[in-house]
Amino acid sequence: MDYRISERIGKLHSSAVRDILKLTQGKEIISFAGGLPAEELFPLQAVQDAAARVFEKGSSSLQYGLTEGYLPLREQLCGRMSAKGMTVDPDQIILTTGSQQALDLLSRVLTNPGDVVLVENPTYLSSLQVFSMHGLTVIPVESDKDGMIIGSLESLLRQHRPAMVYVVPTFGNPTGRVWSLERRQGLLSLCREHGVPILEDDPYGDIRFDPDAHYPTLYSLDGGGDGGAVFYMGSFSKTVAPALRTGWAMGDRGIVRNLAKAKQASDLHSSTLDQQTLSELIAHYPLDDHIRRVSAAYGSRMRQMQQLLLQRRWSELTWEEPQGGMFLWLELPDGLDAEALLRASVTKGVAFVPGSPFFAGVPKRNTARLNFTYTEGERMRQGIERFAEAVDEFLARC
Repeated sequence: MDYRISERIGKLHSSAVRDILKLTQGKEIISFAGGLPAEELFPLQAVQDAAARVFEKGSSSLQYGLTEGYLPLREQLCGRMSAKGMTVDPDQIILTTGSQQALDLLSRVLTNPGDVVLVENPTYLSSLQVFSMHGLTVIPVESDKDGMIIGSLESLLRQHRPAMVYVVPTFGNPTGRVWSLERRQGLLSLCREHGVPILEDDPYGDIRFDPDAHYPTLYSLDGGGDGGAVFYMGSFSKTVAPALRTGWAMGDRGIVRNLAKAKQASDLHSSTLDQQTLSELIAHYPLDDHIRRVSAAYGSRMRQMQQLLLQRRWSELTWEEPQGGMFLWLELPDGLDAEALLRASVTKGVAFVPGSPFFAGVPKRNTARLNFTYTEGERMRQGIERFAEAVDEFLARC
């Protein structure tokens, strides 16, 4: 049969990270590619205990649930958000299958095909997949280590009248950058002035290496509540475990009601069993202490990776030391193509993600993202050694 494939799929690019995983199948590869949390840090026993408590309550945990999600977990999230200065009530939260679904639902509800969305440059590569799937035109805003450059943002807001702005202002993916307070306030002010909603993606915000550091969310600066400019997305994937597939979106309750309608067209509701397990975990396990332990471990791994790279004494490679999150963003010498470097690296037994897929506009081909959370110790040393061999070979040709 000659199948007709939709134009949406025809224009959709495969995930670079997933393609790299295929490239490494069946090989002994040390991977710095995926945004994988460390499995040995998962609260395995606590999750097992939480699941057992759910089943002790009877078979109702296996029944259909509310589209908006398990109410006790939404109530617990209200408390957790309040600790971050964000005011929200359960009717302003919808639980989703990971924060990726939250982004998809918000894009469905807030845009029409052909609309413009503004993004940081570079930005989270899977957000570009979502926007492409919905037929959106993605325009990059000139950005630096402090976030979107306000002059560029203002010009593009006036020129394109976008449907929304998408940002990851705290420990961004792929750069690990933290927006300055001035840039956060500037974005809020301009978007309020132009009536443009902001999608704030915050999967990494809790993974801060300085436990005393404070990075206010855009949602908290906006004041939150109905009619607010910001829709906030969060996830338990990086702080508890990805397999529980629970994220959330929160904001204006009228929009949340529409998100529920859109979600009903996809899956009716996300796993109530996972949601109830998370609720029991939060109720009986010191989750914030766990997050601090994970953050400290990741900070140690980041410093190890950074030190191993510094030992190579490459003046041609530069990066900014991340203050949290999961990634190190490298700028390689001009003229060095990171995709070609990847192919050489895989032959040596190490993988990373080239930077090009993270750019909405003209890509910087001499950039690369390295994940530091999944490996440590001797394995990380071996991985950086293999990566260094590939880089040295390329530098010798330059």
